[in-house]
Amino acid sequence: MQDTDLLLSLAEIAGVFVGFGALIAVRSGGASEAREVTYIRSVVWLGLWVVVAALAPVVISGYDVAGHGMWVACSLLVLALFWGIWLTNRRTPEHRMEMAAYPRAVVVEYTLLILVFIVPHNAALILVVLGVFPDLEPALYLTAVALALTLGGTALLGLVFSQGRQQPA
Repeated sequence: MQDTDLLLSLAEIAGVFVGFGALIAVRSGGASEAREVTYIRSVVWLGLWVVVAALAPVVISGYDVAGHGMWVACSLLVLALFWGIWLTNRRTPEHRMEMAAYPRAVVVEYTLLILVFIVPHNAALILVVLGVFPDLEPALYLTAVALALTLGGTALLGLVFSQGRQQPA
């Protein structure tokens, strides 16, 4: 497989995100504000998602599965994992508290995240599953992984900027 080194590098970067999220959670004695908890959770979940997404093609290709079959299997796996994480995270008490505390800002923030990262991410993976552009499947898959890594970086940045911010009354 051609992009093995790149995928392994993305997995390493995502592992750093997971470590930073965990370090921030431990350093602060556990996040107490809903926004902090949501950001930490997002950083860790997205980091782990990217690790799985980046390693899946490397592992699956080791079983002599290649081409469209491998990319479809990886895309279906990571789509299911992504949506499982997304829906689970949205149902947490901290997420609900954040939505109640910052209704307008959170709606704008989530709308931008969905339009910039999640729609293209899902579109790339769906195009792979449908086999619309067979020659571009590795690039589409890599694009989806890179978008998720960037989304995780955005969550890490949000976590850093949320430190010390006062919760609204």
